[in-house]
Amino acid sequence: MSVKRFIYVISFVFSLLAYHIGAEEQQVMFSSVEVQVNDTSYSLEYAQTHKQRAQGLMHRNSMCESCGMLFNFQQARGVSMWMKDTHIPLDVAFIRADGFIVNVETMKPLELSTTSSSGKVLYAWEMNKGWFAKNGIGVGDTVLVSDK
Repeated sequence: MSVKRFIYVISFVFSLLAYHIGAEEQQVMFSSVEVQVNDTSYSLEYAQTHKQRAQGLMHRNSMCESCGMLFNFQQARGVSMWMKDTHIPLDVAFIRADGFIVNVETMKPLELSTTSSSGKVLYAWEMNKGWFAKNGIGVGDTVLVSDK
């Protein structure tokens, strides 16, 4: 085998490997969780593990009107979110361990700067931009999380 052909074969193999690694990263599976706020329940995708939280809503081009994701950080702490590889404009509600929403922020698609919680939180709840306001959910409301 010539050196040129060998380099071509190696390049091809690495390209395939990179493709499969990228596809595998997009294959993160999420369970679901029920949340209740203002006497209404919502079923959300649930990001509980580090890998799930890192993937979040990345690589999606759209999301149904009532779809969203709840991030569980396992212990209350200051949290920052970003929109790397996230193509959907989102709002995020930061929620303390007792369910109290401390702040709701808007995040722009593909923005790499961070959006932070106003204090220690256990959860971050992402929905389409404007969804929280449209549904009358905001700072001071209490969210009940029912893990399945």
